[in-house]
Amino acid sequence: MPFQPDAHSLLRRAGGIQLQCGTASEEGLAAARSAIDTFFASLELKDAVMVTPVHTAHTAFFQCHLSDATALNWTPGHDTLDIHHRWTPLKEAETEEAAHKALDREIVVALLASPLAFDFSDLEALASSIRVRRFMVEAARKTALAFNTAAAERPEAFWRYEEDRGFVLQPGQSLICALISATQPEITGKLYDFSCYRATEYVILLGIAQEAQRSNPALFHALQHRNEVHAIRSGLFHDVFLVEYGSMDHPLPSHYYVPGDRLWFRNPDERSSDITGYEGSWVIYMGKGLFSNFWQQNKPYTLVNKCVEIYHWRDGVYVDDQGQLQMDEKRVETLVEKTLNDPAALAHVLERMMRLREPQGVYAQGGCIDTTREHPKQVNASSCDLVLPPWP
Repeated sequence: MPFQPDAHSLLRRAGGIQLQCGTASEEGLAAARSAIDTFFASLELKDAVMVTPVHTAHTAFFQCHLSDATALNWTPGHDTLDIHHRWTPLKEAETEEAAHKALDREIVVALLASPLAFDFSDLEALASSIRVRRFMVEAARKTALAFNTAAAERPEAFWRYEEDRGFVLQPGQSLICALISATQPEITGKLYDFSCYRATEYVILLGIAQEAQRSNPALFHALQHRNEVHAIRSGLFHDVFLVEYGSMDHPLPSHYYVPGDRLWFRNPDERSSDITGYEGSWVIYMGKGLFSNFWQQNKPYTLVNKCVEIYHWRDGVYVDDQGQLQMDEKRVETLVEKTLNDPAALAHVLERMMRLREPQGVYAQGGCIDTTREHPKQVNASSCDLVLPPWP
């Protein structure tokens, strides 16, 4: 079919997964289409996916998305929180391999349901991105920390702190082992002090490092070396490692999440948001409708739980003996439980909190739902767009 100048952008807005094909020849397209069909069949999704070839003057790509009937049944209105309840699931995951396959399948379905297209140079790049997300989810499920915005602590066998460089690796220590030791108490038996934002950075970096070790050794060694001399954190971490999708002008649907997304829930209450650590909450979406809870690992959040908790932060504020605002976590916990058991009160809270958030600095009628999500850049050697900045 003839290619119009704006066809690619229109299809991008159509969403789903875009897979590039290096050639527009009939043989190349047929081989690529066969590989794509085999990939979706391996996840028992072949009959659920529509694959449309799109030609340009020099190349071609395939637009992949859920069929209309499947999208309506599994992800109505791009709602991915209840995929696991709506689809016909794989057999119960009795082995680690089966658990990986089930999570990969949920990731792929969520990508296919996206209102914005995810672009990949080939199936290898897509598979790599799926593994990074899976590694992140598995790490997030095991992460348990002590919440502390005023202090930070890491296992001394793996990390040392330098004022201008942050926490850097001890000589000879593995980046992957060091990240696991700091975040997964089943390894060390201890909870280390973190803020929620820094905790998400460690989970994300762990997923990236695990995939780089497998598919991009040069990047893995560069990450190892960089963390031996200087931490990449905060705004620079976002710029180097992450892609943000959605915007304030074109917000993502409030129930659209892909396992392995990082996202922010905003505290829309001006007074309580002045308390350090309570401006909002950074989490990892772990699939099956659950968001990470690094402070109570065995109690991951649902979207409802998270909205209710943040709502009641306004009720937990008190002034300490030094005249500083503090948060009474026990009071918040009591009020959350009370609201969750009162249908009328719950409906009132959710009506407010399920709204999209307002711009930074505005506290009017917005809720806690962000308009964007974040995911790691591509790591695979053949398609890597993650570039470490130069450092003296």
